[in-house]
Amino acid sequence: MQGDQPPRQAQLSLFEELEVRRTQALEMGGPEGIAKQHSLGKLTARERIDLLVDAGTFTEMGLLAGKGSYDAQGVFRSLKPSNAIMGTAEIAERRIVVSADDFTIRGGSSESTVSDKWLYAERYAHQMRLPIVRLVETAGGSVRILEQNQSTKLPGYSTWPWAQQLAQAPVVGVALGACAGLGAVKVAASHFSVMVRGMAQVFAGGPPVVKRGIGEEIDKESLGGSAVHTRSSGVVTNEAVSEADAFDQVRRFLSYLPQNVWQAPARFACQDDRLRADAWLDEAIPLDTRKIYDIRKILQSVFDRDSLFEMGRSFGGSTVTMFGRLDGVAVGILANDPRVMGGALTLQAARKMERFIDLCDTFHLPIVNLVDQPGVMFGRDAEKAGTMQAAIKAIAAIEQACVPWCAVVLRRAFGVGGQMHAPQHGPDGYSLLHRFAWPTARWGSIPIEGGVAAAYKRELQEAEDPAGRQQALEAYYQQLSSPFRTAERFGVVDIVRPRDTRALLCGWVKDAYAVTQGQIGIRYRTFR
Repeated sequence: MQGDQPPRQAQLSLFEELEVRRTQALEMGGPEGIAKQHSLGKLTARERIDLLVDAGTFTEMGLLAGKGSYDAQGVFRSLKPSNAIMGTAEIAERRIVVSADDFTIRGGSSESTVSDKWLYAERYAHQMRLPIVRLVETAGGSVRILEQNQSTKLPGYSTWPWAQQLAQAPVVGVALGACAGLGAVKVAASHFSVMVRGMAQVFAGGPPVVKRGIGEEIDKESLGGSAVHTRSSGVVTNEAVSEADAFDQVRRFLSYLPQNVWQAPARFACQDDRLRADAWLDEAIPLDTRKIYDIRKILQSVFDRDSLFEMGRSFGGSTVTMFGRLDGVAVGILANDPRVMGGALTLQAARKMERFIDLCDTFHLPIVNLVDQPGVMFGRDAEKAGTMQAAIKAIAAIEQACVPWCAVVLRRAFGVGGQMHAPQHGPDGYSLLHRFAWPTARWGSIPIEGGVAAAYKRELQEAEDPAGRQQALEAYYQQLSSPFRTAERFGVVDIVRPRDTRALLCGWVKDAYAVTQGQIGIRYRTFR
């Protein structure tokens, strides 16, 4: 009988077996799999982690998880590692959890992973109140897993606390290749997401699934590339030109946020004079409301130099959402860009605004709103899209915000959109309307030009000189709409000389942070 069995392999010592298993796990999908990944211009999962985090800080968990191979006597022969790599690390000396898909092993498919492993990373981040960064490149599910398990299960992961994590610590999703199904969820269920242009695609189901399901022939890039999700859908926040650019954006995003809702954001040393007053700001806003200007140049002047980080620039471009700093302190920034749809509140802009306000409120970042809002976008397409409903949801986010808020009206604030310059009531029934204006500001329920045309329609039709009469009426009402008249009634706290805006805000942010410090540890909200 003994001669019928294969020869027994030499038994490794415990420490020898440990080293063999570790070595094979670090080899990932082997030389061929790694070479294929590099041939596509992509880094491996381990190279990505090394590029993202501080050198030497990655401590891996679950290195030995995978599928072992044994001989007839049960002696270990080899290990095929799981295609999920995870552990703790540091970014700018701050602790994070990082989880990466290894595409060199069966394309990152769930049939080759150990789901408990990546779920452990998510639960560890949640329980330890740490930020988590997901490096996603996965082919998603596969029908082959049915054969492997000889059964199936109802969809869902009951031990994945993704919603709870969004309410307590920063979550980042990075799309680095095709991210299908669960991979798309890992990218999108985040506070900040970024995808590499021309390399990454995000979709619920890939082209084969789409063709089989609805008969549509489409390639991966047209289905879920960065042009789709950073410009049209808004599913992904930012686009990157390379993996290195994506990781740089991740590091910058995290630098503005605290570790969790029970801590305050770090204050950075500031070499920029808090009293700096750039004289050109006094001429920054054209008196002719039909002329445009560069809002980002104004923002660069008002906030600390080189401190701005924009999110979602290509989506809902009429509204600008940024992080920035005032005297080294992180704040959320809202503004309007008159170069895009005149700065009007579009459906996309309202959705972006709502999400950004929730983000700032979750992590106790005071909000500064530099306002030039002509109103909610109108017209047939805007009405069919449900723009007003999106505006109402954005208003709800504003009214629920607990963080200090300072509005500075630069030029226009009209109608429902103009109402959204600051909370009117606040979560406790009232709000401190801390709002200022530049001398160039005008506001009301309707712009003067359109208002005159509507209110005096018949008189203008019957006038001998309709154009002259309209011009005279507009000049009269422009005088009445002077911001100084509003200031006389204390409708704004003050009219500010534009060059003095930075000093004003640097003083305000000290008071604002005293308030947010009192909120820390007392409450945290659900991130919607």
